[in-house]
Amino acid sequence: MNKLFTAISALIIAVLLAGSCIYVVDQRQYAIVFALGEIKEVVSKPGLYIKLPPPFQNVVYVEKRILTIDTPEIDRFITSEKQNVLVDTYVKWRVIDPREYWVSVAGRPAGAADRISRSLRDALNNEIAKRTVNEVISASREQVMKGIRERVNADAQRLGVEVVDVRIKRVDLADEIRDSVFRRMESERKAIANERRSSGAAESEKIRANADRQREVLLAQSYRRAQSIMGDGDARSTALYAASFGQNPEFASFYRSLQAYRESFKSKSDVIVADPQSDFFRYFRSSGARGPGPSGSANTNK
Repeated sequence: MNKLFTAISALIIAVLLAGSCIYVVDQRQYAIVFALGEIKEVVSKPGLYIKLPPPFQNVVYVEKRILTIDTPEIDRFITSEKQNVLVDTYVKWRVIDPREYWVSVAGRPAGAADRISRSLRDALNNEIAKRTVNEVISASREQVMKGIRERVNADAQRLGVEVVDVRIKRVDLADEIRDSVFRRMESERKAIANERRSSGAAESEKIRANADRQREVLLAQSYRRAQSIMGDGDARSTALYAASFGQNPEFASFYRSLQAYRESFKSKSDVIVADPQSDFFRYFRSSGARGPGPSGSANTNK
């Protein structure tokens, strides 16, 4: 019975001893192997490894994944215009040298985050102090973040970590200057709007003047063409009248007298004071008019 109990105890001790000599490294972690308090080895590849049992050797795991620093506190900075702005940022970082990381901050993510946050505030202060509010918000935002990332990453290298990215989430104006900045932005927008209205009015007048000029040219060309057509028509009409009247001059004279009578006596109240024996009334003095007969001689009807 004692032998069985001893064997079982020995087996349990052997299993525990074997378990304390075996450790597993996950793909998301680094493993730092300590021998009597000193770093003996850093394991970065995942797998199953063997070590000496405690207290001769022990293992500490360090996170390999990208971590985030995103504090709820918003820092206040001063721009080159002496305006106070509130900047909210976040930082992405990861461990690249576990040995240096352990020596610097004893493997504590909170200690590394505190050091990175202080470096970030210094970098933000230097970058924002050189730029205006407009540059920080839009014009030079990418340059600001690039300069901050490079400076913070250079400081973080001494901790054995790498700053992957730095982003500005929000930039707000301080309450005491927000109204004045908004009024200035409003006046700038109004000035730009007035300038564009003036430019539009000038362009409108230019277009109207050009349209009026083209209209006058088209009317002049159309009038000239119409007069030319009317002249050709009058010439042809005159030629036709002349050819027709030339065949019988007496009838032509009679026809023109009738036209003159019609124009002279349009109204019943028209009065003409003239000599009855004048040539104008010669067709009133006879009951007929001379005209060419069938043989071409003149006939008189009474």
